[in-house]
Amino acid sequence: MASARTSRDFDFRYSAETDQPFENALAKARNGERLSVEDSVALMTTGSDDANGSREGGGEIDPERKELVLEAADRRRAEVVGEEVTFVANLNNNVTTACNTGCLFCNFKDPAEAFRSDVEGTHDTHEGFTKTPAESRRIVRDAVSRGIYEVCSVSGLHPAFALDADHHETLSSYEQAHSTVNYRPPERYDTDPGTYTEQIEAMAVDGVHVHSMTPEEAAHARRGTDRSYEAVYGALRDAGLDSVPGTAAEILVNEVRDVICPAKIDSQGWTEAIEGAANVGLDTTATIMYGHVENARHRAMHLERVRDLQDRTGAITEFVPLSFVHENTPLYRRGLVSGGASTAEDELMIAVARLFLDNIDNIQSSWVKYGDDQGLKMLSCGANDFMGTICSEEITKRAGGTYGEYRSFDEFVSMISAIGRVPAERSTDYRQQRRIDPDDPPHGPRLGPKADSTPIRASQARPADD
Repeated sequence: MASARTSRDFDFRYSAETDQPFENALAKARNGERLSVEDSVALMTTGSDDANGSREGGGEIDPERKELVLEAADRRRAEVVGEEVTFVANLNNNVTTACNTGCLFCNFKDPAEAFRSDVEGTHDTHEGFTKTPAESRRIVRDAVSRGIYEVCSVSGLHPAFALDADHHETLSSYEQAHSTVNYRPPERYDTDPGTYTEQIEAMAVDGVHVHSMTPEEAAHARRGTDRSYEAVYGALRDAGLDSVPGTAAEILVNEVRDVICPAKIDSQGWTEAIEGAANVGLDTTATIMYGHVENARHRAMHLERVRDLQDRTGAITEFVPLSFVHENTPLYRRGLVSGGASTAEDELMIAVARLFLDNIDNIQSSWVKYGDDQGLKMLSCGANDFMGTICSEEITKRAGGTYGEYRSFDEFVSMISAIGRVPAERSTDYRQQRRIDPDDPPHGPRLGPKADSTPIRASQARPADD
């Protein structure tokens, strides 16, 4: 493998150098003043003299200054949301791994041609999947019967996916549709994924909350048309969509996207999609995927874009920092990175997000990304949410993640209580929360339409036909 490069090697316009003294930035954070990008850079880098902010080189994070940032963030967390640590009873039901987008940070995808048995190649050896709407419905219905009340679905951009029947008709009218609008009709594949509206309708059963259709998927659902994001999300809402995951954000700075995901929508496209969802009444989340080729200024600029978006919409219920898992990704295999973020960078990402995003109450710590021990540590760095049961996880696992796919309520309660915080079950939108008494086991969900406190057993976590 070639030697890994740093963010400087990509000739980025934006660097992590700042004239803002660390002490000034910290004082503003402690006083609750709205922070600037310069403040954020100073806090993320702890004001190091050579503040490149990348894990391959540049200034070193000062451990004592880092702890001061973490303390300020933890205090802010306590002021904003108190001592409760929330989690949700949810299921991941990703519909397909078929995708030709080619993002260099991703190992979730499988080439769409692998799903055509009439094409010679690796279709008989790949481990990908495509689920029909009927399969999705069966999986979600089974999960709801066991107490789960959120289904999260994030999928590859299957060329046969269209918003609805009218969209199929429009896409099929293009000459050389596969090369012009990334479309092939469903009959060209071994499994028909149905339309986006059919998949949402299939998952919207028994009162479950459907959290799906990222901005990238919404762009795929309007490709080749002049439909607005409002029109797309309006149709999906009518089909049963309840909220939108703000993934596909990665880093909302185009010079970084041009390196890691050049075929994806740009930063403006992501923002327009989230605004479109908010304009039709859908809640959203927002994410950042960091720890690859970007520097601290890119991360700070990303936070500013998210905060500005929340100022305009008020629709973002949580912010989710996602630490890059590198092991099985093209970025790592091609020598563009040597690893992911350091532990110090992870902690400062959570902390600065809490201090900078003064209009978003909830900051999530991902046990899938950080593991249990470090995930719990993040709860003292500004985070207040600890994800959910998940039950099936493919994206991080395929990238090389090793922290598992399932957590029981008993595990959540035990871990959260052990650090002196209050475990609380929540709804997807955080509008419902229920404190859980650690001394009254066994623990199970109660907020779902069919939840009765019965624990979700590990043997049930992954449906047989998933």
